[in-house]
Amino acid sequence: MNPLGRLFGAARGEPRVALFVDGPNVLREEFDVDLDDVRATATEYGRLVVTRLYLDEHATPGLIQAGEAHGYEVVTTSGDVDVKLAVDATAIATTDRADVLAIASRDTDFKPVLEIAGREGLRTVAIAPGSYGRSDALRKAATEAVTLDED
Repeated sequence: MNPLGRLFGAARGEPRVALFVDGPNVLREEFDVDLDDVRATATEYGRLVVTRLYLDEHATPGLIQAGEAHGYEVVTTSGDVDVKLAVDATAIATTDRADVLAIASRDTDFKPVLEIAGREGLRTVAIAPGSYGRSDALRKAATEAVTLDED
């Protein structure tokens, strides 16, 4: 999609935000992340059109239910969560389904996804679970970066 098309699409209404959460890297005890905080952070950039939480096959039923209760589409995979999330986020970025791509992670594997989305004309947001979990590579690749434990 032409970046101008995205600009005009956003002008017709609130920007469309696709939020992708890397569960194994964000929902760790040391970060104490609240899924509502991640969601609220993403909604600061527009209307959520995709809200996905990616988990591996070891996720407990309680974690899956909590994700769903917080309004996330939960995607579980027996393979690498990073690969599935990256493929899905890249597909959204290249098919004009969003104006903003937000990725909550601390994993530098998502740097190429943010770069592709930026080249496609999307505003990109890297959401870090905390100062300790912040990735400088993701921060630099994204249009904007947010750290959840900072005001």
